[in-house]
Amino acid sequence: MENGKIIKGIAGFYYVYVEACEKQECLVSSCIYECKAKGVFRNRKIKPLVGDNVIIEVVDKDKCTGNIIDILPRNNELIRPAAANIDQALIIFAIANPMPNYNLLDRFLVMMEYQEIPTIICFNKIDLVDKKYREHIKLQYKKCGCKVIFTSTSLNEGLEQLKQLLENKTTILAGPSGVGKSTITNKLYNKDVMEIGNISKIGRGRHTTRHSEIFNVSEATYICDTPGFTSFNLPIIEKEQLRFYYSEFEEYEGFCKYNGCVHINEPDCAVKKAVDKGILSKERYNVYVSLYQELMSQKKY
Repeated sequence: MENGKIIKGIAGFYYVYVEACEKQECLVSSCIYECKAKGVFRNRKIKPLVGDNVIIEVVDKDKCTGNIIDILPRNNELIRPAAANIDQALIIFAIANPMPNYNLLDRFLVMMEYQEIPTIICFNKIDLVDKKYREHIKLQYKKCGCKVIFTSTSLNEGLEQLKQLLENKTTILAGPSGVGKSTITNKLYNKDVMEIGNISKIGRGRHTTRHSEIFNVSEATYICDTPGFTSFNLPIIEKEQLRFYYSEFEEYEGFCKYNGCVHINEPDCAVKKAVDKGILSKERYNVYVSLYQELMSQKKY
């Protein structure tokens, strides 16, 4: 039996990296076993996830095949993107080409907060906009509770700062297609870690990642790449809870006229006053209202 980590799962097969063999010549093939999961997991309604630490029994050492016989306790489990044992999330959006979808970004931030995963926001391609627009975006997310960095692979700007934030952690990488996720990762580690796609004629990225996969990019640093997305469902929460997922609202709790104010239609609302004064981002607030209305319209079953 061997201990390992699931680095990829495709069509019922799980590819398990076994760390026991650390010789350079073994890292590519002989330490990655193609495995199937025992039926006991189906009976227990447990599905192996990318990032799971597992115990496998080796079926054929020469052909590198085996069976997963146990899944070790998880530190955490993400619903979407599906993964386990993640230290933090890195969400990458292009600041232009394609233009950022802030509704989509906020959905992801709410989901990560719901799953208690610290998040880094990276706005890439800053060489395509002027400094004034960059400052506008910086102020918009200044109080969101996440680290916000700006990068340009063309100018090599912000990459060293990003690399330091990823060091010695397992980071799940997410974002729409075409924002430069693969280009950033390959540039950070000076090797072709991920496949790079092109922007389509309508300004959207072409999907180059079709499944979640973990890459060991340096000694104790792992990147979990996930397929690009164009939509993202909110977690199952009550509409009244949504305000707690917007960190910038916290300092105004207790200063509204009504207890339990959700900052939508109530009079004398401290959050809405802060938005009107330009203290809080109007763009972020407008997305909050949109997400609140979406939760309100959802049918309860």
